[in-house]
Amino acid sequence: MRGRGRRRPDLPSRLTPPLGTGAQCRLVTPERREPAALGRGGLEGSDPAWLGQDWGLTPLFASPGEQPPAGAAAMFSLKPAKPTFKSYLLPQVEDKITPEPKIKKLEPVLLPGEIVVNEVNFVRKCIATDTSQYDLWGKLVCSNFKISFITDDPMPLQKFHYKNLLLGEHDVPLTCIEQVVTVNDTKRKQKVLGPNQKLKFNPTELIIYCKDFRIVRFRFDEAGPESAKKVCLAVAHYSQPTDLQLLFAFEYVGKKYHNPATVNGIDPGGRGRGSSQQTPLFETYSDWDREIKRTGASEWRVCSVNEGYMISTCLPEYFVVPSSLADQDLKLYSYSFIGRRMPLWCWNHSNGSALVRMANIKDVLQQRKIDQRICNAITRSHPQRSDVHKSDLDKCLPNIQEIQAAFIKLKQLCVNEPFEETEEKWLSSLENTRWLEYVRSFLKHSAELVYMLDSKHVSVVLQEDEGRDLSCFVASLIQVMLDPYFRTIVGFQSLIQKEWVMAGYQFLDRCNHLKRADKESPLFLMFLDSIWQLLEQYPSAFEFSETYLTILYDSTRISLFGTFLFNCPHQRVKQSTEFAISKNIQLGDEKGLKFPSVWDWSLQFTTRDRMLFHNPWYIGKSAPCVQNGSVKSFKRTKKNYSSTLRGIPPSLKNGIINEQEFLPRRNSLILKLKPDFLQQMDSQTNSMEQYFREWYSKPVDLHGVILPRLSGTHIKLWKLCYFRWVPEAQINNGGFITAFHKISVLTDQVNMLNQSLRQYKSSSSLQANCSELDQSRMYFRANGLNDTAGTPDFLSSSFPFSPVGNLCRRSILGTPLSKFLSGAKIWLSTETLANED
Repeated sequence: MRGRGRRRPDLPSRLTPPLGTGAQCRLVTPERREPAALGRGGLEGSDPAWLGQDWGLTPLFASPGEQPPAGAAAMFSLKPAKPTFKSYLLPQVEDKITPEPKIKKLEPVLLPGEIVVNEVNFVRKCIATDTSQYDLWGKLVCSNFKISFITDDPMPLQKFHYKNLLLGEHDVPLTCIEQVVTVNDTKRKQKVLGPNQKLKFNPTELIIYCKDFRIVRFRFDEAGPESAKKVCLAVAHYSQPTDLQLLFAFEYVGKKYHNPATVNGIDPGGRGRGSSQQTPLFETYSDWDREIKRTGASEWRVCSVNEGYMISTCLPEYFVVPSSLADQDLKLYSYSFIGRRMPLWCWNHSNGSALVRMANIKDVLQQRKIDQRICNAITRSHPQRSDVHKSDLDKCLPNIQEIQAAFIKLKQLCVNEPFEETEEKWLSSLENTRWLEYVRSFLKHSAELVYMLDSKHVSVVLQEDEGRDLSCFVASLIQVMLDPYFRTIVGFQSLIQKEWVMAGYQFLDRCNHLKRADKESPLFLMFLDSIWQLLEQYPSAFEFSETYLTILYDSTRISLFGTFLFNCPHQRVKQSTEFAISKNIQLGDEKGLKFPSVWDWSLQFTTRDRMLFHNPWYIGKSAPCVQNGSVKSFKRTKKNYSSTLRGIPPSLKNGIINEQEFLPRRNSLILKLKPDFLQQMDSQTNSMEQYFREWYSKPVDLHGVILPRLSGTHIKLWKLCYFRWVPEAQINNGGFITAFHKISVLTDQVNMLNQSLRQYKSSSSLQANCSELDQSRMYFRANGLNDTAGTPDFLSSSFPFSPVGNLCRRSILGTPLSKFLSGAKIWLSTETLANED
């Protein structure tokens, strides 16, 4: 059998010696005439020795030890004949069996505590709505943390995608899922799946509606029907937990205590190399004390009367109160407030006026008495003993239900309605959502309270029913407008930690982590939207970028960080302690489990990607310069600031529309606001209007007070946040990011020049002190001082996000998406679908 280099078993082994043994069968050229026996036509009777001599064959004997016959010894010489024939045939070698290539298994990347609950192979992820040529094939996996689509195929049509270290390119956290819809094409059925529901048909398609406006679609054409049904039910079940301890953060942190390990180089639950080391969490007495000293609030003190949450479970253990109020008085007064939420100090102005927030007093009989005592204590804490201005937020601002209704309409407009069908009426449809109107109302009311604090020098008390929703919003906006520290990254994070997390904002209910729609409201998103409006108007006043704000909003949908997971600090301690007991975790002296902080950005992004958080337009408090060989701090004065309002009509500079200059437009948002605005202006003294006019007429001091412009042309839609997943809204090589790129490169070139000057004029010791300044904080860097490179091809208006694979314009079998976005659990029969078609 020549094919595999093997001999047949019936052949004599002595005629074909195995290779490598040294035995040979040699052919030599005959030196005599042809034997007579051959001439007579045969070999019969021929002597074998003679035959071997004539043909040059070395005789082979039966065995190596067998002696030749006597005649043979005389006939043959013991010296072997010299071969004269050379063979050009290669020796036969056994064919090697090539092993088949191993099939690469598609396995998900799991975090500590994460387990796979169901999976299905041969799944197709739809990439485009009009064709299937770009679709990806892979495995769909559901874990207790996310749904993950795993594929070896590269993402088509995508030039850039920033990487989250916790999530893959195709991953969706379970807490980011809005609704799960299954579809069967052949039976023309579809169903919105809830937890613990049955599915009576085999799904051919799965559509995931996300809270961040994404729509992800999977097809099961080649997958097993039972496996597809199981994974759909698993996604619906695990994305709608009924208990807080079922959220993934508990399992993740539990692994830390049972088996300490590092994730991305960071200890789970601990503070890593990110900015959380600098961000005060206001969980300790010292954090509040440092904030008092930073703002110069000498007549206020840190109170520990709620230590161990003995008085109120929705207040932090430590908070700041007037020094004139004793602990016993606070305990006595606390029974009269809703939720026993006593007045909380927020911030102090340099002129002595304070910003305070408190809940309403529920005891009608004691209301006036207690209210007077609280106001007197706040007045005594003011160096000028100024009066207190109270603002009832429930009466002058939209409530959380109205904000939720506006958000649903905004989502329908941005996701469901095609541009080609709504282009003519799109702006009026946006106006009808009332989203921008509510953003304007919060900015306007906060600016009026800034006037009371900054110009009138009076303390302001924010009063709300429970003091846990609108007061978080307004208190934070006021401090951003007044204090430049809160316009830095660390300062802004400490502001959210102080006014939202520790003050008891109900992230669990408002973000709807447990799918309780009656308590859901995107108040925190509207706050970030309002901050973006200020960032858009004064880009040089903020250290962070709009990418930072967008990613911060996305982080509220990741059920890993304790920052946005609970309704109050007490709930975190109580729930985590119960979980630790059930899992036999020894806490020691710790008050509950320590969850990771969202401010530790190194858990999610590399150092390189975190540079996208920095705003290249930002002008810091001081800039280093070289003078006479030494680095000095150059403080900019007001003359260095150019007014960004030049060329704007006076009527638009401060958002005030005069009677003479008012140009009405049909269905105009400005027209709707005009009566309310004028009515409030009439109720106030002329000093408020004068204050705003004087401020807008001067160049902007980026390290002083900033006030929003409130006219309709200045309040805009936050496109990066709301349009980033819409392919039709993407502008390749366009949008705000192109200017961001050019300014970043220019800033990096300026840093290069400064570094060259320091190296030329400074001593070696001074260079060591300035080494930190030499490090560029820009994501886009210059290749040199003469860099003239153009805009990168991967830039688009959605940067750093990509809308590829997100089918935001897809209607399911003719069904309007608004039916799913409204939150109604519907069942569409075959007849209903037929009528809609």
